[in-house]
Parts: sequence; C-alpha cells; structure tokens
Amino acid sequence: MKLTTWGACNTVTGSCHLLEHQGFKLLLDCGAYQGEAEDANSAPFPFDPRQIDALVLSHAHLDHSGRIPRLFHNGYHGRVYATAPTLKLVRPLLEDALKLMREDARRARRKGLPVPELLWNETDVRTLIERSKPVPYYTPRKIGPFRVALKNAGHLPGSAFVEVQAGGRSLVFSGDLGNRRKETLPDPDYPRVADLTLSESTYGDRPHRPFQATLVEFAEILAHTLEAGGRVVIPSFALERAQEILFYLRRFEVEGQIPIVPVFVDSPLTTRISEIYRQIQDAFSLLVQSFYRRGIDPFAPRKLRYTRSVEESKRINELTGPAVIIAGSGMLSGGRILHHLRHQLPNPKNALVFVGYQPRGGLGYKLIHGVSPVRILGYEVQVRARVHALGGFSGHAGRDELLDWLAAEPRIVLVHGEEPARLSLARALRARGARVTRARLGQRFEV
Repeated sequence: MKLTTWGACNTVTGSCHLLEHQGFKLLLDCGAYQGEAEDANSAPFPFDPRQIDALVLSHAHLDHSGRIPRLFHNGYHGRVYATAPTLKLVRPLLEDALKLMREDARRARRKGLPVPELLWNETDVRTLIERSKPVPYYTPRKIGPFRVALKNAGHLPGSAFVEVQAGGRSLVFSGDLGNRRKETLPDPDYPRVADLTLSESTYGDRPHRPFQATLVEFAEILAHTLEAGGRVVIPSFALERAQEILFYLRRFEVEGQIPIVPVFVDSPLTTRISEIYRQIQDAFSLLVQSFYRRGIDPFAPRKLRYTRSVEESKRINELTGPAVIIAGSGMLSGGRILHHLRHQLPNPKNALVFVGYQPRGGLGYKLIHGVSPVRILGYEVQVRARVHALGGFSGHAGRDELLDWLAAEPRIVLVHGEEPARLSLARALRARGARVTRARLGQRFEV
C-alpha cells in the first residue's frame, strides 16, 4: 500500500488522503477547507477524480465530507462508503453548504464584487447519496484489493475510524477521535496495532480541562447572565454540538441551576439534524438511549423554539428579556449567528459563549482574543458583551486521550492539526519510541 496525504496538513480542515494498491485508488475523506484556508476549496484536485475507484468517509462534518460533491462534479463515478448514521447526516450538511455558497454569490453580485463560482450543485449531492453504501461498525468489507472495517470514533453519531488491510500490511486512519468525557456519545474504540497509523492531532498540545469543571462554568455563566436579564449567544455546529448544549440546558433546568427561559435554535439545519437524531437513537450513549426509551427527548429544554424562517430569526433580536440563542455557523464563517452577533455584542448584559474550535485568523479567534471593534456583515461592531471560550466541550480527543489511543502504534503520521499541536504530540510520541512524521501536503508513504 502507498499513502499520499492530500489535505489537513498543518491545518485542521480539508481532510483528504489517498491509498493505492495494485492500481486501485481509495480515498479516505474529501473534506472542505475552512477559515483562512477556504480559498483552497476552489483549487483543482491534485489527482484526477475520474481515476479514484472508491471513497471511505469517516464522518459527516464538512471538513471531512465537504468536497465530495465537487469530486462527483469533476467526474468521480465510484461509491462512497460510511456508516448509515453518517450517510443520513451528511446530506443536510451538504445542502446547507450549497445554500451558503449561493448566498455568498448573491451578496457579491449585489455589491458589484467578483461573484464566486459554485463549486458543485444539487445534482452532485443527489449523486453522492445515490452512490453511497452503508457499512456497519465491525463488519469488514472488501473494496477492491482492500479489506476495510469501520470502528466507533466517538466524535459524532456514526463517526468512524478506518482500519485497512491489503498486501499483508495494515493502516489505521483515525478520522476525528471523540472526547471520552462526553455523556451523549459512546467512547471511542481502540485501534488494532497497524503498520502505519494516520492520526489527527487537533489538540495534540493540550489536554482538555475536566469536563465537570466546564459544566460548572457553563451553568454559572448562564445563571449570571439570564438572571440579570441578559442573553447568552452560542455559536454552534448544527451537528452534535448544538444538541449537546441542548442536553445540558435541559439538565440545568431540571436541576434548578438556571432559570427557565426561551431557548432559540436559530438554524434550519440544526432543526433537520435534530429530526434525524430521533431516527438514529442506537448511535448514542446508553444514557441518551434510556431517555428515548422512556419517551423523553433528552435534547429539549422546556421553552425550546426552533426558528425556520428569516422573519422568525429577525424577531429574536426584537424581543426583550433573557434568552439563549444557539445559531450557526459554529466557526462564524456565515449563517444567522452573524446577525445575532451584530445585535447582541454591543450589550454589556449579554454573554457570547464559544463551545467549539475557532480557526486561527477567523472572527471567532479575534473575539476570543479581545479584538474590538470587529467587522460583521459590513458593520463595525463594538464588543461589550462578555466573551467566554469553553474548550471542555470539544468533540475531539485531548492530548492525553490521543497519547492513550496511540499507545501501541509503532509508526504514526500526524495530520489534522496546526503545527504547534502536531509538533508537541510528535515529541511526546517519539519520547516513548514511536516513529513519527508530521505530514506535508502531497507527501507519499509506503505502508
């Protein structure tokens, strides 16, 4: 087997890796770049999509799936293999991404700016779904000369890491590994010892703070802000993070830690994802499954309101009184969250709470580091609201968990991490005897 790393090198987005054996070409993920690197999405693929034979998708997040439609748009005719929950979840994410691309094009046209091209269209998403094949966990599947098995990565419902065997050699691809401290998802499985392990390193330079401490801080921020009549604005990924926040808002209400106030989920995409959650209950932790069995929606605070239309979204900022507003996108790269930030950031009674990763150079990164004013949708916005970053909610494994997961692996290639994180993790792994490489774009490895 030969491996070429074609994405997520010295960055946490754009996952894309090519495995070759006996002339067969298997792609592991084909994700979109986000943040500062997003211009790379319009660059030509470094390989001919028509010559790729099959693709295995680790999970639904756009930084792992977001360029698959473009792959089909450029001539790919193969299958997409993933777990059934991943295939249910990826479609609304891609359709929402297309909607945002169209909105960007309309905005540019209105302002007389160069109009960005659409990188793919609805037909490409339909083709992806039609060409998809669900693969259950722990059930090896023959794909060309490869024997492929998916195991639970604990990062999203249905997320997987990939074990590949061919020619007497074995490779493990981590995808994104989940945080073992989470209550809503099962813990990640451990990998087999492989000849080469291709691993993420997002938090390779630091462990997460104790999750219970994160929950205590979150409840305190909510109680302080809401009891004073303020609003808590939470940018959140529509998939997994938004539902996890709803899970804990419900718990805090039941335990009397926070007042019961309107909770707005201002994201049509999150609404669709939440509907899918009820269809994939087996993908969750035993705790979540037990709630569903008792007829309780574990992701529904008392005054939960999903807003679908633009008019409903606008009315949120016209209302008075305390509230929680959850909106996308989680990385502030677009979506309704920008309108809420424009209206809510100038008010010192309010709080902005980040519960997910913010790429270097993006708006979220600037807000966390105290930049004020910031430019949002063409407006200069003064930041008077309190800004909090709760890293403990991360859906990724922390440094300690990565070291634990990689404990038995002799040869490791690190991707999906910014350079300080990769370098720190590489040093720790080398100190205990592993051979470690920090992958460069286009670097080729023999397995």
